[in-house]
Amino acid sequence: MFHSDAEKLIGQIRERSIPLNRPDDLDAIVEAAADARVVLLGEASHGTSEFYTLRMEITKRLIRTKGFHFVAVEGDWPSCGTLNRYVKNAPGAAVSVREALEDFNRWPTWMWANREVMELADWLRKHNDELSQSGRKVGFYGLDVYSLWESMEEVIRHLERTGASELQTAKEAFACFDPFSRDPQTYGVSAAFFSDTCEDEVVKLLSELRAKRKRAEEDAEAALHDEVNALVAVNAERYYRSMVRGGPESWNIRDEHMVEALNRVRAFYGPDAKAIVWEHNTHIGDARATDMAEEGMVNVGQLVREQLGRDQVFAVGFGSHRGTVIAAREWGGEIERMDVPPAIDGSWEDLMHRAGREDKIVMLREHEDLFAETIGHRAIGVVYHPRRERGNYVPSRMSSRYDAFVYVDVTKALEPLQVEVLHV
Repeated sequence: MFHSDAEKLIGQIRERSIPLNRPDDLDAIVEAAADARVVLLGEASHGTSEFYTLRMEITKRLIRTKGFHFVAVEGDWPSCGTLNRYVKNAPGAAVSVREALEDFNRWPTWMWANREVMELADWLRKHNDELSQSGRKVGFYGLDVYSLWESMEEVIRHLERTGASELQTAKEAFACFDPFSRDPQTYGVSAAFFSDTCEDEVVKLLSELRAKRKRAEEDAEAALHDEVNALVAVNAERYYRSMVRGGPESWNIRDEHMVEALNRVRAFYGPDAKAIVWEHNTHIGDARATDMAEEGMVNVGQLVREQLGRDQVFAVGFGSHRGTVIAAREWGGEIERMDVPPAIDGSWEDLMHRAGREDKIVMLREHEDLFAETIGHRAIGVVYHPRRERGNYVPSRMSSRYDAFVYVDVTKALEPLQVEVLHV
């Protein structure tokens, strides 16, 4: 997994990399990605400031100069909906970006409730405010599947407010989940082993809301909001039911859902829609170029390439040699600012460091044959143990996994909002 002919690859990186000294250097990626229908921007962790700020710079340029229409992220649809209303200055929107980010209140809160996202949201709000009356505002949407209860509540709240005919179906669907006290594990066990499922109820609701959106004229975005919340309920029910059985099915349900949600937002913006997606490298880098494929797993990067063709998708991986990161020792645990140790010898990040300690970009699609060998590539999740570092490396064919790679030699932890962070 770690590269045996390191000196050769170091030379290739050194010869073909682009120095990354200032934001304008990112224009190499912007120009290469300009004609794609979907640009996938990754991250090697969910808690690194530079990954967020560099993605923000690429995003701003794609929106401002290449006409991209919306940003979609690895976040919950309901809480991202609150931020979407803020950046569009829609009726009932939060009065400040900080208030809008308060809806990101479920662990891991720091992924989106942070100063880096606050800066992006304020930029989007300003950009949208400056558009002409006829200009379609840039949106911010969440693609993830975890918000089962929150999504059902959102649907019922909106249907009650509008007096819609689908309200009774929604209440029946939500009532099915009531006995499980908002505990996904309890529901998953019951559904998986006792066939006590709510599948029929949520599928019926989704069908009704999908038909409603096709009829919607006055407030198409509100109809989309209801429909995708119902889609979350359908796929979250499947996700939690499969999760207790183990294996790749739950992972695949989650990534397939994210692509389905992305496609619905793209359809909402029309046939020429251009999307920017922010997710972890493990989601946006083509799974077929990693050991995930051997385990029967697919991901967003693979699925959108298969659907649209590789020329219509541009995937950018991110990584670093060392630094600090926000993460936790266990799921739901205390947030810590941890040290990220130097990359393991022979890994992709180690060779990038040895090719020169400056930040850099490698345009992998242009040099596919040179970076096609399998090499270990670091991935850090929301749960992280620096002392177990060797288990964080994914065998990857870098030029098949990504179209470009952004490397930051030394990174720092992002800044969560209103959260006490332990220093370790």
